[in-house]
Amino acid sequence: MSHDAPASDARSQERPAQGKGWWLRWVVIAVAIFVLAVELVVVWDQLAKAWKSVYSANWWWVLAAVGAALASMHAFGRLQRKLLRSAGVPVRQWRSDAAFYAGNALSTTLPGGPVLSATFIYRQQRIWGATPVVASWQLVMSGAMQVIGLALLGLGSAFLLGAKHNPLSLIFTLGGFLALILLAQAVASRPELIDGIGVRLVTWFNSLRGKPADTGLDKWRQTLEQLESVNLSRRQLGAAFLWSLFTLVAGVATLLFATYAAGGRPSPVGVAVAFAAARAVGSIPLMPGGLLVVEAVLVPGLVSSGMTLASAISAMLIYRLISWIFISAIGWVVFFFMFRTEKDIDPDATVDDDVEQPPQFSPDPEARHEPEPDR
Repeated sequence: MSHDAPASDARSQERPAQGKGWWLRWVVIAVAIFVLAVELVVVWDQLAKAWKSVYSANWWWVLAAVGAALASMHAFGRLQRKLLRSAGVPVRQWRSDAAFYAGNALSTTLPGGPVLSATFIYRQQRIWGATPVVASWQLVMSGAMQVIGLALLGLGSAFLLGAKHNPLSLIFTLGGFLALILLAQAVASRPELIDGIGVRLVTWFNSLRGKPADTGLDKWRQTLEQLESVNLSRRQLGAAFLWSLFTLVAGVATLLFATYAAGGRPSPVGVAVAFAAARAVGSIPLMPGGLLVVEAVLVPGLVSSGMTLASAISAMLIYRLISWIFISAIGWVVFFFMFRTEKDIDPDATVDDDVEQPPQFSPDPEARHEPEPDR
């Protein structure tokens, strides 16, 4: 018997076994490539015209689009800082902006990017001094504000365009998100409102598991104590929501300026509808950065707003080059220069009291310090 047999068996055991449906992934990829190739053949002439119009774009409007995209990112940083400051977490504006640039790069360029981005932002907030509850609360609040702002943008644009469909479902959805935000603000300002409810739920859950009634109550009270640090008034909530809304307005301006750079003069309301639709489908994590999905929604939306197909494709390319490629490139530069060295920092690490710490030097002007003897 060969002595290499055990080693080969070990290597074969280490190889991950392929699932039964491994071939389905390759079939989907092949179908997607085939469909994309057919679409390229069909619209090749329009794509050629679009690339020519990109080269002949009005660079003043391109610069205006770049400025609007940067303003949108800055507003995201202001929103994050406003919410954290309401919880007593001080953070400088430039650091909040830098963290959001880096998180956006992770979210829009990597598979599973939204999860990586949320983890990265959460970790940064913990390093800045936010408790786990406050950091999670900030992520939920900022996300809910974005959803409400996007719904307002889409609803308002649809009304201005004379939408004939019944908007009651959208209004009820918007009202539900608004109620959740007001409830979160009320709970954050007065955590004692849910103390009794939490105690009853914990006691009931312990009775189901056959454990003592007070199991987990200390952890529940610690969570409430962390939530008490949030002091978000109605005025602060309104200011945070305005910053959230400004991120969307600046995003619409970026797309509108891109259409102007491509030589088009579409309806601003139609551009807002196209932006809202593309932003909504882009949030679905199918491809990094919403690749192919955002483009498939943007171009028909711009055409319906009054642009030719070639100009719409050109405007879409300019917009994506700025809002996706350019902004993501800035985020990766920021990440490698500012946050790459923070991988070894553990925000949850605590100092062990049993380990003797080195004495800290605290100069006393009245104490006499003798020079150490030479050894």
